[in-house]
Amino acid sequence: MNRPPGIPQLLPSLLFHLSQLLRAKPEGFYAILCYSPRIMAQDQPVKALVIALTDHTAAAVYSINRLQPDSLCFVLPERAKSLVESEVQPKIEHMPRRWDWVVLPETGDFVSCYQMLARTLPAMLHTWEVQPGELIVDMTGATPAMAGALTLTTRSLSSRIVSLVPAQERQEDDRIDLAGQPFIWTQGNPWDEAATVSRREGCELFNRRLFSAAAKLFREVEARVSGGQKPLYRAFADLADGYDLWERFHYRQAWEKLKGAVKAFEMASLWGGPPGLTSLLPAIKANAGFLEKLVLDPAPVKEMQAPDLLAHADRRLHGAQDSEAAMVSLVRALEAFAQRQLFKQHQIKTWDVQPEQLPQALRETCRSCWLEDLDGKYKLSLQAQFRTLAGLGDQMGQAFLREWPTMKPLLDAANHAVLGHGFEPVKAERVQQLYEVVVKLSGGSETSLPKFPVLNL
Repeated sequence: MNRPPGIPQLLPSLLFHLSQLLRAKPEGFYAILCYSPRIMAQDQPVKALVIALTDHTAAAVYSINRLQPDSLCFVLPERAKSLVESEVQPKIEHMPRRWDWVVLPETGDFVSCYQMLARTLPAMLHTWEVQPGELIVDMTGATPAMAGALTLTTRSLSSRIVSLVPAQERQEDDRIDLAGQPFIWTQGNPWDEAATVSRREGCELFNRRLFSAAAKLFREVEARVSGGQKPLYRAFADLADGYDLWERFHYRQAWEKLKGAVKAFEMASLWGGPPGLTSLLPAIKANAGFLEKLVLDPAPVKEMQAPDLLAHADRRLHGAQDSEAAMVSLVRALEAFAQRQLFKQHQIKTWDVQPEQLPQALRETCRSCWLEDLDGKYKLSLQAQFRTLAGLGDQMGQAFLREWPTMKPLLDAANHAVLGHGFEPVKAERVQQLYEVVVKLSGGSETSLPKFPVLNL
């Protein structure tokens, strides 16, 4: 059967509770619900309501009129169909735009109930375009078998389970009289507890650099949990979106997402939040600060671009195990360090160089060989950039010349790679060797590069 994220880990616990339900009296199911505070007789209209009905038609009418669903489905035995037509429909104050029913052949058998619901209800709700979190399930008339089957079948879409339970002695407040009997309106959201498991799964996806999948899962959880938890999971989704944008070099959008996530996490930490949330904040703030410097740098050659490209190459190599993409990023990082040095120290733009800016020995070569046909400007290749630095007496250029015997076969491997200009997949060892040389040439260290956080929440 189709399972939403997080459900495989939940099934053993869920099946245990279902086994208890099947042996319990009907009111045993209601014990998992919480008593709601006093509210108006009419809630906000809901997108969809699935209501279990056996014989308590007054409770069904009350629930429908209170929730005013846009779409309504009865889950009932064959004998109760006539009750819907004679005792429920005439008393509905706001008729749903769409309604249907699922007839159960045996309301006391869990397997039979689940099979019928699994074969019919998901397709019906899909046709009605019910999204996760938009479904309410009323268990008032459910047998234990019906309750267990409905819980499993609707788990991916429901965000609230409601029920009318008989009022106990001394429960005077919030009583609802139906057909001369007192009841209490109860409601609960199973996803408020199940969200912990899904959150851990989302964190695992994040740590594997599957940011888009993590964001999708966090947004699904956001849609299902109750209102108080929604900002937290929205922040997790924004965090994953932010790092996904960063990985694709959309720096400004990534910065905005991370700033929003930090604010939401700080607010959540004031009210407790999941364990480990407070200790996570410094790493995210450091990343947001790095992006801020990159985004707000007005220079045509940005100071933080080169270290970001180097960090990206490291993530591609060691995180994603993608040697080809890592090599492309690494060669670009090497060039970015040269571009930064040429512009910062010598005001040379490598994409629009003037021959007079170059050392005397390179000027004629520039005029004859480095003119770009596409835009008519003189442009420096990677090697030309470092030769220029060396000719200008720059230490980075001199270091490049010293490392050239080591770098030559590594750059040749990059050139022959599939994403270079050749047809041979590049080996991870070659990328690692070049990475170490680039770190050395940059004059920095790996510890100075931006590091993506690890989520253990």
